Amino acid sequence: MDERKKKSLLEALLFVSSETVSASELKSACELAEAEVKSIMEELIHEYRERDSGVLIVESAGGWRMLTNPEHGESIKKFLGSQKAQRLSMASLETLGIIAYKQPIQKAEVDELRGVNSDGVVKTLLERRLIKVVGKKDAPGRPLLYGTTREFLEYFALKNLTELPTLKELQREEASA
Repeated sequence: MDERKKKSLLEALLFVSSETVSASELKSACELAEAEVKSIMEELIHEYRERDSGVLIVESAGGWRMLTNPEHGESIKKFLGSQKAQRLSMASLETLGIIAYKQPIQKAEVDELRGVNSDGVVKTLLERRLIKVVGKKDAPGRPLLYGTTREFLEYFALKNLTELPTLKELQREEASA
């Protein structure tokens, strides 16, 4: 299979997938070496950015996915009309931030940091699969411990948790705002 056909096949697989696709999944589907899949994906990412495409290929959560170009967000919202993307509430973002930075963490610790009960917010984040139970604390009552999920990484288009801004960076942004 020539290079053009390989790129075409990888594009098609990303297009039909609604989730992030890993190198090993692409390798299996295409019968290519993993190193070759990674190399072609890097080329595709670059090509899509170079031509300022309406869709982009982004690396996210240990794989790749196809997304619409954020530049066109307002036009896409108008086109879709009443279909609005589900947004996270401020309480959800605050709780998700605490869990992302402090994981694994129990709900009581989240409540203490927020100063309010987080039952409903934690339930919503679990339903949306942005957080999950990652274990139980070795303490009386064996409280559940929460951490972020692959869907969390996908939602925020992160490769991994190390891409989260540091607390110092956040404080600098807050000070300059």
